[in-house]
Amino acid sequence: MPIPLTDDDKWRAMLRRDLPVNEVFFYAVLTTGVYCLPGCASRLPNRKNVSFFETSEEAEKAGFRPCKKCRPNDITSINPLKKAVLLACRIMEDSHNHLNFKDIAKQTGFSAYYLHRIFKKLTGVTPKEYAMEIRMGKTRSRLQDGQSVTEAIFDSGFESSSRFYEKSKEILGMTPSEYKKGAPSIEIKQAVFESFLGWVLVAMTEKGICSVTIGDTPEELRENLYRSFPKAVFREPDKCLEDMVARLMSLIKAPEANSPELPLDIQGTSFQCRVWKALKAISPGSTASYSEIAAQAGKPSAVRAVANACAANPVAIIIPCHRVVRSDGKLSGYRWGIERKRKLLELEEKNIRQS
Repeated sequence: MPIPLTDDDKWRAMLRRDLPVNEVFFYAVLTTGVYCLPGCASRLPNRKNVSFFETSEEAEKAGFRPCKKCRPNDITSINPLKKAVLLACRIMEDSHNHLNFKDIAKQTGFSAYYLHRIFKKLTGVTPKEYAMEIRMGKTRSRLQDGQSVTEAIFDSGFESSSRFYEKSKEILGMTPSEYKKGAPSIEIKQAVFESFLGWVLVAMTEKGICSVTIGDTPEELRENLYRSFPKAVFREPDKCLEDMVARLMSLIKAPEANSPELPLDIQGTSFQCRVWKALKAISPGSTASYSEIAAQAGKPSAVRAVANACAANPVAIIIPCHRVVRSDGKLSGYRWGIERKRKLLELEEKNIRQS
């Protein structure tokens, strides 16, 4: 449990504008009769005129009125700092144009300097990185919907094509034109095998495994693969892929915490990649909640986004999204069926008991 801040600690924190996100307090200014949240965009008062309160109710009982800039009384069950960050995220998500962060900060009632600090602490990325991720996601969707590359770039909020191309290879895994055409130059080897989970398809490029899916029939799995890579060139399995399949089969039957890494060739947004990295850190026989993964990925409030990242996992088993459960420990949705999720967890628990 953190040690409570003294009044001197709170004052020094206000001067530094570097308050820990879990230490929320209110300060009131005797000369104005107003109380605020720390980090308010208002000019800092003189120390001798400041009083501190733990809650907004305490400040109002003492006769102070809420600041109109930071709205300290507009608090429900959510931490006011988280609320400001969520509002900033929503503004960036809803905008069709590039926004000045100072203008975004004004709408939250916090200074740009302070909001930038708490934004990074709560999300794990800077506002600039978050905005880039949003624009890239919009561009990806527009390319998939058939827009031209130029239209997709500018309709997604990029001010120039050069800014987009700086990050396109990293996010799309290929050039925008290749992405739009369905990856026509990529060769993919595929193999299907049967397991206690049903049929499993493994697909691999020259860089590594690009897809592992589970289903009821080989035909269903192959159709889904062809739909994901509509213009790729598909090949029969070679020795390299057969070795990968053997390693994956062993991983399914007896998952181990120190099992060797399988080479992957997958793409995702920066947030999805952070979620997948957190999933791979969960040991066999253990589970984590969606909220725990959200915190590890740098977005404590993004529980739904974590669930979506799990659903977008392109390589079943290798990235163990089956180890994510609800906060009460109960099983929730799994892309390849809840019963398969239960079987995987039961097998891992059994192997741990026997080891």
